[in-house]
Amino acid sequence: MQGPSLLPGLFFLLRLSGVVAQKTNARCAQCPQNASCVNVTHCACNPGYASESGQKFFTFPLETCQDIDECKPPVSIYCGANAKCQNVKGSFYCHCHSGYELLSGGTQFKNSNENTCQKTTTPATTTGKKEVQQIVEEFESLLTNKTLWGTGEKREIASQATKILQTMELNVLKTALEAPDRKLQKVQNSTVAIETRVVTENCSEESKIFTLNVQMNSMDIHCNDIVQGNIQGPSAVAFISYSSLGNIINATFFEEMDEKDRVYLNSQVVSAGIGPKRNTSFSKSVTLSFQHMKMRHGSNKVFCVYWKSTNGDGHWSQDGCFLKEVNESHTTCSSTHLSSFAVLMAFNSQEEDPVLAVISYVGLGLSLLCLLLAALTFLLCRAIQNTSTSLHLQLSLCLLLAHLLFLTAIDRTEIKVLCALIAGALHYLYLASFTWMLLEGLHLFLTARNLTVVNYTSASRFMRKLMFPVGYGVPAVIVAISAASRPHLYGTPDRCWLHVDQGFIWGFLGPVCAIICVNLVFFLLVLCILKRKLSSLNSEVSTIQNVRMLTFKATAQLFILGCTWCLGILQVGPAAHVMAYLFTIINSLQGVVIFLVHCLLSQQVRKWFGQIMKFKSEPETYTLSTRPGPDSKPSKSK
Repeated sequence: MQGPSLLPGLFFLLRLSGVVAQKTNARCAQCPQNASCVNVTHCACNPGYASESGQKFFTFPLETCQDIDECKPPVSIYCGANAKCQNVKGSFYCHCHSGYELLSGGTQFKNSNENTCQKTTTPATTTGKKEVQQIVEEFESLLTNKTLWGTGEKREIASQATKILQTMELNVLKTALEAPDRKLQKVQNSTVAIETRVVTENCSEESKIFTLNVQMNSMDIHCNDIVQGNIQGPSAVAFISYSSLGNIINATFFEEMDEKDRVYLNSQVVSAGIGPKRNTSFSKSVTLSFQHMKMRHGSNKVFCVYWKSTNGDGHWSQDGCFLKEVNESHTTCSSTHLSSFAVLMAFNSQEEDPVLAVISYVGLGLSLLCLLLAALTFLLCRAIQNTSTSLHLQLSLCLLLAHLLFLTAIDRTEIKVLCALIAGALHYLYLASFTWMLLEGLHLFLTARNLTVVNYTSASRFMRKLMFPVGYGVPAVIVAISAASRPHLYGTPDRCWLHVDQGFIWGFLGPVCAIICVNLVFFLLVLCILKRKLSSLNSEVSTIQNVRMLTFKATAQLFILGCTWCLGILQVGPAAHVMAYLFTIINSLQGVVIFLVHCLLSQQVRKWFGQIMKFKSEPETYTLSTRPGPDSKPSKSK
């Protein structure tokens, strides 16, 4: 999966950060887990789930869909007197009490009007069912054993998973073959579901196909492939679905993906096996249908994989597994052998708007030029050098380096170590930029508060002591803690930025959101102070002009202090496209605003510029001085 060369400017920094899950066109938002897109722009929870807010349709990207407990009265009444209701994620089912069974031969139902539990009449059948139920309970205890899974290395976890899958399959088939009178068995709990079918005679119809269904997953297998020429006794096929095993043997065990592919497991893990004959080739492929855990949007790459066991170890592999069909909710695969299977899916690559890309390149390029000119002005113009100028200089330098590194190295993902270093540097530079924006806001507030005081010595001393330790020290501490805790989450497959996994991105978003909020408070306080000052002024024109200029600069501080980054959070719903353009245009020109406000609108800077231009443009002049004698020559003077 080849990613685009660059993201359009600062807008995509927020998109990489996970704040804006919506694309720049007016398409549906990226819906949370257990929800799907409806009406183009809204999400709705899947059947069996309800939104935490209680709304049927929503656009809020942080909304969650929670499982509905259907077994609360009166739903449990539908199971009847001889059955018990069992809640599962997104659904529920009824199963007969001990000593009762369904006439259909199944073990689960949802409506007692269509299925009735009656007393068991065949002791051997009851024994077989109890044995299968015992196997399920033993597996559940293994799966919830945190000691077994929590401390092991990846290879050890793979080895344990391989043993459990093989043991589970063998025990289920053995139990099914020991109770041939029960041709169809179904057992399910919160972690595993099993369906077995026993074939006691040769296949009368050559094209006969058995379909097994567990937890919205299904398998089609030919009768001849189950029997395998076995005429001396019964044959059996087992189909097993594991609800949460995919959290343990997840997509990290897939070793065949391209470096650019970032995949996740998007189905339950299922196992299929036949007995008593095993490890034989099939005359026809087995068809497997998987329900997606998350709805598929766009053109995600899909992988049909099986759990390949080698020397007791295991990993996901595509050998012998083929993709037949895929839609938003299901994937159909075919396989030439039986094993444990799953569906892996690549994350959607973010779509770029070419117009936004052009705006970003032009805006950031112009900002880089203005930031460079502003930094040189703050360094060379002695007339304006003070604490305020030092703050402007550090902010300009941090933004200059951050934008330059972003434009030139954000997609250098070929070398993982280098990409991680670039991501760490961007993390630090942008955090430092926002920290200097915070110091700018604090200094602006202190200046406005002491507006009637001619000498700002106390505020200046306070800022001199505070600014460098805070401006460069606080971002360094945050980045150091992030790098020490999860260094592997610096750099993604397609961008040198922070992963959104495990909440790692909040090492950037948390401080940024806090700084924006504090600067908004500073800005409002400054406006209140200026309003009181303007109402108490006399008619002295020069004083009024100075305060009006300060008011204009304070308004411009909304851009300089980073408060316009709030526009990124508003990029949801139908107005997302417009907000994306506003966000990109305004924030990519932050350097231009700094140069305009602090350099071009400053009388001292304009005077300094005028002196430089006058000095460079002043021509050399010659004057004639008359001396006695014929050898008189003109003398040069300026």
